[in-house]
Amino acid sequence: MKNSLLVILAISIMALSGCSGEKGAQQMETAQFEEKQNNREHAIKLYEEIVTKYPGSPNANKAAERLGVLKGTK
Repeated sequence: MKNSLLVILAISIMALSGCSGEKGAQQMETAQFEEKQNNREHAIKLYEEIVTKYPGSPNANKAAERLGVLKGTK
């Protein structure tokens, strides 16, 4: 039951963030979700993708900050 709720929550977050039009919003939400689920490897991959695809955007800046924390450089 708990896993089903998490999946539904993740899908809802992704659907809502996709509507915002903000660059990298969907990937950012997914990366944050993966980080909360202790899936650091996937979160890092998503954060790196945001930084590469949307340089200079607010989400790229946030992703770079999270990468620093996850990789231990901040």
